[in-house]
Amino acid sequence: MRKGAEFEELAVKYLESLGYKVIGRNFHCRRGEIDIIALDGKTLVFVEVKGGKSKDFGDPAERVSRRKLERMLACIEYYLSMHPTEDYRIDVVVVRGRAVEHIKGAEL
Repeated sequence: MRKGAEFEELAVKYLESLGYKVIGRNFHCRRGEIDIIALDGKTLVFVEVKGGKSKDFGDPAERVSRRKLERMLACIEYYLSMHPTEDYRIDVVVVRGRAVEHIKGAEL
């Protein structure tokens, strides 16, 4: 299993433990990808997952580039064009080893 998939699996388990209902994973569009799409109650949540087992390459939370964010936002717009809702947010789940940090309503 690739490392990113391991981090995403940990993030899914974490979100489900909080009562989120995961409705999609690795949603691709022409411009990028959304790691996890979930429902938190009635709120649609787009989740970016970053992970790392060490800080050799910097903290995982700091590895989200502007270009990555732009591509994610393009995918979110595409997804919302097919599934319109005004009740959504963007979360980031950072996995450091087995520790999970959840940033709700991330400012991208």
